[in-house]
Amino acid sequence: MAGIPLYFVDLQDDLDDFGFEDYGPDCDSMRITAFLDIPGQDNLTPLARLEKYAFSDNIFNRQIIARGLLDVFRDFSNNEEDFLTVMEIVVRLSEDAEPTVRTELMEQIPPIAIFLQESRPKFPTAFFEYLMPIVVRYLTDVNNQVRKAGQEALLILLEQDLVAQSDIENKVCPILLDLSAPDSDDEYKVEAVNIICKMASMLSRTTVEHMLLPRFCELCSDGKLFQVRKICAANFGDICNAVGQEATERLLIPKFFELCSDNVWGMRKACAECFMAVSYTTSPEVRRSKLSPLFISLISDTCRWVRQAAFQSLGPFISTFANPSSAGLYIREDGTLSIRPPTQDVNSSSCQPSNNITLMSSSTNATLPSSEQPMEIKPESSTEETSAEVNAKLSVENLKDTQEEGSDHCTNPGEDVSRSSQGDRVAAGVVEVTKDSSFPGVNSRLQSAEDVFNTFLYWRPPLPDISHDLELLQFKTEKHKDSCSVPCNNCVASNEIKKVLESLQEHIDDPDVQAQVQVLSAALRAAQFDSVGDCETKKMEESSGKLQNKTVSDETAVSDATCSQVVEDTFSSAAGQDNISDQATTSIRKSTDSEEQHRGTKVFLKKEQENNSPFEDDKSKLQDIIPQPLLDQYLSMTDPARAQTVDTEIAKHCAYSLPGVALTLGRQNWHCLKDTYETLASDVQWKVRRTLAFSIHELAVILGDQLTAADLVPIFNGFLKDLDEVRIGVLKHLYDFLKLLHADKRREYLYQLQEFVVTDNSRNWRFRYELAEQLILILELYNPNDVYDYLRHIALTLCSDKVSEVRWISFKLVVAILQKFYANNANALGLNFINELVVRFRHCSKWVGRQAFAFICQAVVEEECMPVDQFVEHLLPSLLSLASDPVPNVRVLLAKALRQTLLEKAYFKSVGNPHLEAAEETILALQSDRDQDVSFFATIKLKQGNVDSTSIEKQS
Repeated sequence: MAGIPLYFVDLQDDLDDFGFEDYGPDCDSMRITAFLDIPGQDNLTPLARLEKYAFSDNIFNRQIIARGLLDVFRDFSNNEEDFLTVMEIVVRLSEDAEPTVRTELMEQIPPIAIFLQESRPKFPTAFFEYLMPIVVRYLTDVNNQVRKAGQEALLILLEQDLVAQSDIENKVCPILLDLSAPDSDDEYKVEAVNIICKMASMLSRTTVEHMLLPRFCELCSDGKLFQVRKICAANFGDICNAVGQEATERLLIPKFFELCSDNVWGMRKACAECFMAVSYTTSPEVRRSKLSPLFISLISDTCRWVRQAAFQSLGPFISTFANPSSAGLYIREDGTLSIRPPTQDVNSSSCQPSNNITLMSSSTNATLPSSEQPMEIKPESSTEETSAEVNAKLSVENLKDTQEEGSDHCTNPGEDVSRSSQGDRVAAGVVEVTKDSSFPGVNSRLQSAEDVFNTFLYWRPPLPDISHDLELLQFKTEKHKDSCSVPCNNCVASNEIKKVLESLQEHIDDPDVQAQVQVLSAALRAAQFDSVGDCETKKMEESSGKLQNKTVSDETAVSDATCSQVVEDTFSSAAGQDNISDQATTSIRKSTDSEEQHRGTKVFLKKEQENNSPFEDDKSKLQDIIPQPLLDQYLSMTDPARAQTVDTEIAKHCAYSLPGVALTLGRQNWHCLKDTYETLASDVQWKVRRTLAFSIHELAVILGDQLTAADLVPIFNGFLKDLDEVRIGVLKHLYDFLKLLHADKRREYLYQLQEFVVTDNSRNWRFRYELAEQLILILELYNPNDVYDYLRHIALTLCSDKVSEVRWISFKLVVAILQKFYANNANALGLNFINELVVRFRHCSKWVGRQAFAFICQAVVEEECMPVDQFVEHLLPSLLSLASDPVPNVRVLLAKALRQTLLEKAYFKSVGNPHLEAAEETILALQSDRDQDVSFFATIKLKQGNVDSTSIEKQS
């Protein structure tokens, strides 16, 4: 029987004490497998001696035994009787009074369990009867270190799927529920909550939902310890992901609202940090109606740290609204974003947006922003639009917005019926109102509107008869017009917002009040957008006099109903602020007094005129993919004031999440982000520009070739001339960006590629290394003539770099260029390039150049990038002439090229080959070389890659 392996350092130092005093953590290489078999100790067997030392009075001896248990099991696992004896010793050792011994033992449990699973067929019985009870018992150990070791061991075992479901439900979960009970000790409760949150992702959904979820909900409302609530808040996203959407919306979302309004700012900060994970597990309706207003309350929190965390999570939260298929994109298995091939459009998903074909096509309209896409067919003879035509156009645009919103959120049959019927009612109302017009222009546009929305009508159920509802709506609108000089119900809400803002002007110096003012300002703009448009429409109607009152009243009523809902939703998001009284919110919703419509805040109006852009510019930021207040807050991250009141790096966070926001909005809404992107691209902080440079290729995939050429190429050109810290971001994905451009636009960068050779710091060799790697990929984007005229010079320059790593990757670039020429039948260019290589490298005065020539020849043969007859005619004679080179390093590489590559090819193995004799003579001469390394590589045929040529050059 083999001895028991123990750790030992100096056997001769103190044999009587077994040398344990000299044991250290770095003694893994000093293991003695027969330590207990040393003659003269006693007459005990190794197993009995193991038991003696395991229960020795010397604590250090017991620690060593516990630390070496894995090796003990390896020696005794073959004998069933000895194995059970060792198991009993482990159980007895787990009851040791010394905490350090128990800790050492628990740290060995996971590797022992893994070993037993791999080597023993009866692993479940041994593990469940002996080891698992120790892990469960240590969860309630009196020593803190032992408990932590037990918790870590439990997580490892769960991660490796070594714990049976019955043990989880009958042993582990009851212990954790007892430790997290309301009357439990505070320290135990905090640890239990932490372990519950960590193990939730490793258990089945049924186990988590039935056994742990009720206790987790109770702990979220724990009023005794804020540490418990903070742990729950920090891991809230993991719990939501573990239980799924239905349990999240039914049980966890109410608790999440409580945590987001907790009095301790650390709780609210933790909620802001995990907001994206929570949003990911909810339905689009809950995400839009509940979580969006809640996030607005966090982003305008009274605590700066909460606002900072919320702004950092704003972009990721917006990205949860994304539907990549609607933008003609899809995410690969490796996580990269790619353009969806046309053949995948039909069967890409079971629920497709109705405008998928338009967004996925490569036509002009598919890549233009929504503001530039033709909404209807315009008569060429018409030079002016009447007020009726303007209203008809707005109606069609609103109808398409409704269509896109319904198509972006794929709902199951029977889901959200009320919302769908409401959208149908509004759509039908617009169509019916427009039909009442007797003007030819309106009728022609109505026909085009029907053509545009055939798919919308096809996928929706039949429209109900709403003529009676329209009559009631028209009557209410006409009644309101009698008491209001401007036919726009949004004026009521707008003026009430101004009243609240006027009351806040006294405390405008407070940063918290400023945050609340910004939220209300966004709501005011949303209300004023449609009110201004209605006022302008009214003026046009009065001047032209060509539209009937019935049409104007109906369209106004429909648009007012929609806009009022928008304003009400916006105010519901701001109603959660502590410093805004419920009375003010109530007055905003209930007030209908016509006299108050002309009252406002003069101070705020003056400030709005100075700071805000015109309404025409603000309207260009409108979209229907995400809640507008979220987008407004995201766009405000570039405001310099945010850096002072929230976070100095808020612009960097904005730049980091911009591709995700752009993917969410889609290329049709790029106009909403264009100004923000240009602002970030010109930011004074190079870290912001660097972040954009690293992601510009992903943004180009999202926007498509036309928007990329119009909006991203100028910014890309600016990055090319920026600092090296910014240029490296562009360089790392240079191929990915250039391949998205048209051939004529791509060709413009041929000359600019030479600028990458020059860097701010010549020691920044990794920059040039990255350039060579990118050029290898870029070769396929250009024709052989362009490669010869432009890229060839860059490659030869890099081959002469001072840094060895740059030179070796450049040699591979040279081989790729040569392969490009011969693959495209440009033999003349290839021959000219070969002659240049021979002159530059074979006859180079420095041995490094001659060594490079040997490496290039070897790589040419390995890659088979040129015909063999061309190689033996133009390169082989120059290569064999290196056998007489005075530098051994050159001859070493020649020997490797001949022995490992050249002579292994079938062409040189054929009998009667005239070039085989010259190669064999060169090999014989190298085998008798005076240098040992040269003769070694010429004699021994090594496997490819065993000795890297790069290491040879480094050694020399």
